[in-house]
Amino acid sequence: MMIYVHMPFCRQKCLYCAFYSLPRPKEGIINKYVDALCCEMQLRKNELPDQPVETLYFGGGTPSLLALRQISKIIETLCHCYDLSHLEEFTFEANPEQLTNDYLLGLKHLGVNRLSVGVQSFSDADLRFLNRRHTARQAMDAVKAAQDCGFDNISIDLIYGIPQSDSWQENLAVAQSLGVQHLSCYALTMEPGTAYARLVEKDKIHPCDEETVIAQYNTLIHWAKQNGFVQYEVSNFCKSGYRSHHNSGYWDGTRYMGFGAAAHSFGYSWRRWNVSDVEAYIKGVETGTPFSESETLTSADLYNEYVMTALRTAKGVEKSVLELRFPAFAQHFAEKVRQFVQRGLLTQCGTAFRPTPQGLLMADGMAAEMFV
Repeated sequence: MMIYVHMPFCRQKCLYCAFYSLPRPKEGIINKYVDALCCEMQLRKNELPDQPVETLYFGGGTPSLLALRQISKIIETLCHCYDLSHLEEFTFEANPEQLTNDYLLGLKHLGVNRLSVGVQSFSDADLRFLNRRHTARQAMDAVKAAQDCGFDNISIDLIYGIPQSDSWQENLAVAQSLGVQHLSCYALTMEPGTAYARLVEKDKIHPCDEETVIAQYNTLIHWAKQNGFVQYEVSNFCKSGYRSHHNSGYWDGTRYMGFGAAAHSFGYSWRRWNVSDVEAYIKGVETGTPFSESETLTSADLYNEYVMTALRTAKGVEKSVLELRFPAFAQHFAEKVRQFVQRGLLTQCGTAFRPTPQGLLMADGMAAEMFV
């Protein structure tokens, strides 16, 4: 089982962010939110069958806005509600400007063994464009400080496809020089409701053309091979032995509990999601009124989700998984998959159908054509 804890606050909204988060939180609201989080954990501790927690992930928003005492309180509550004795991976997302030595040592003391640092770029011009608060120097210093404090499993986020930027190759070179173990690399996309989308609609920003974005993605693929990084998902690259177990669990269909506003949970046959509103979430937890919705998943839903996530990974779709978990749709998949093998987008490796480099770029489109 996996646990995800959502921290939906940030100092300011990034240009591209489409996730639910509350910028510039009011004084005292984070304390109230932590109390509600702990209460939700108590309320839902029997929702899934009792089994050890293997991965824990604090995401956001900006989890590093939490004080160490607040993180400690959340962990103590989790230990009371769940079996964390077999915890293998504890990931904590953080922004570079908040990673002081004292904070890093505190995270280490609390059991965090994997840091995910929101770098986005090592170019100050890019960072200003993206509305990030940190500088390139702060990003580099934060990674080095984490290493000095004993963190040996560090992931950084990078963004490519930034308009009028020529820093992509330099970003990769800096990442290599820092010796990080994991990269999550995303193309800058125009998500509805974001500041980026509004500026594009007003013709104040012109996005990169598709050819440039694909060229930068191909540069990333080549760089990864040259520098010992394995691509195990469309956007994720790691040194041997450093893939994210938590994120891999999402793609493999592992059950998980999500706590906090906008957090999702998955229990094989159902999915649940909390309200995307901090005040409504806190009030719901405090008063016992509904603060989430849920749905029952059909076998077709689960098949579609498996195909969608598997085609985004290097493992691809396993024939044995199809036949064991989705026997009713195995023939449907067999009929659909042939065209993509013929077009060079998938290759058959034993009993698995794995995306080629070109296929990874078209994974979502392939999945949609295989849906039932």
